Amino acid sequence: MLVSSDMERGFKVAVCGKGGVGKTLIAGTMARLLAKRGFRVLAIDVDSNPNLHTVLGIGQGVLLKPLAEDERLVEERTGARPGGWGSFFILNPKVDDIPDKYSLLSPEGVRLLVIGMPKAGFGCMCPQNALVKALVEHIVLERKDVVVLDLEAGLEHFGRGTARGVDYLLIVMEPTLKALETAKRSFLLAKELGIGRVWGVLNKVKSSDEEKYFIEKAHEFGLPVKISIPFDSNVEVAERLGVAVLDYSRESPFISAVDRLCQCIISDWYRGARL
Repeated sequence: MLVSSDMERGFKVAVCGKGGVGKTLIAGTMARLLAKRGFRVLAIDVDSNPNLHTVLGIGQGVLLKPLAEDERLVEERTGARPGGWGSFFILNPKVDDIPDKYSLLSPEGVRLLVIGMPKAGFGCMCPQNALVKALVEHIVLERKDVVVLDLEAGLEHFGRGTARGVDYLLIVMEPTLKALETAKRSFLLAKELGIGRVWGVLNKVKSSDEEKYFIEKAHEFGLPVKISIPFDSNVEVAERLGVAVLDYSRESPFISAVDRLCQCIISDWYRGARL
């Protein structure tokens, strides 16, 4: 079966949520599972405290070189010196060569770009943000290409418009009222950005009653919860050991649930077409 012309390309997924809900773990695990399915995956760590490389299985000893620290690159592409005030900068800089030149490679072949943060007191991040937005919005994807973004915890990235160009925004929440409130604000801001597919992901669920209550609460403000991920002690053990849960236990309930989430996105995007 052939897909329609607008679905001939791959898709872009951003993962957000309140700090501590598990967004980085879900984003990184998704990237790896999609790579195992044969997709060419570019993972972008937009969090100012980057940890996505550990979930991807990239060793702790690997030297990360965040793009935000590469002043030459940012100035060359945006026309503005990072940290400067009152600078005019290019809003749509050249970005197509960045993934190949500046990414790290995971064992499964996932390419990782780390955006990071500049040094303390550096000043305005506007040129760096313009570079990231252009990368997300204008990178060209072929049919088996996927981009997965691990966004900053909280809501600041909505003001920057980082996720404006994504096809799916996954709002991760744990079963707490604080996480639900952040999810509600995220949902409303995502709609303001014009993101069409905004899905909820309920993580760390311990009971069916808990699951039912928070899914109903999310539906009250319009957020469809596409997957519920059970609380899994394998995740805690893996974190204590400093390894990714996918490397610790491939049969864990967490991994199974995230794999179902991947399949849900694939089925929705390609509308049942055979890959």
